[in-house]
Amino acid sequence: MFDFSLKAVAAALLLGGSGLAMAANDGQSRATELLSSDEQYRETWKDVVEKEERLPEWVMNLSGSAEQMNAVEEDGDKYLVGPLCETADTCLNKRLIVAFSYDKEDAYAMLVEVPAGLPTDKSPTRHATYRFIGKPDEGMQALLREQLKKDPNWY
Repeated sequence: MFDFSLKAVAAALLLGGSGLAMAANDGQSRATELLSSDEQYRETWKDVVEKEERLPEWVMNLSGSAEQMNAVEEDGDKYLVGPLCETADTCLNKRLIVAFSYDKEDAYAMLVEVPAGLPTDKSPTRHATYRFIGKPDEGMQALLREQLKKDPNWY
């Protein structure tokens, strides 16, 4: 009977530990959640986009389809970086890679557009237009490009 109790305690500890690990993952953000989750993100993004001309509404509002953001370091500074698409179906054609500094003071993005109807045998890389938002320096531009390259559908 003692053996059973020990197994029950061990099982409870294992389940409890996995619950903590899952809770830690719940803290991950998506670009679509940032503006509604924190006033400082909203103010920083507003300052960035108000200086730009002719941005699509989904870019201005960071709305659409987004994946989890990741912590990335560039030149000693940490950023929360992630992709955002106008819609899940048009992700190859219209996407944004966005980066917010951990202190929420700076934001940068790269808007990537590929002509609709591009044949599948044509590389989206060669036909894309890239627009940088927030005046990123060369290091930040490289970081944003690297994030785009992580997409297995981008070649």
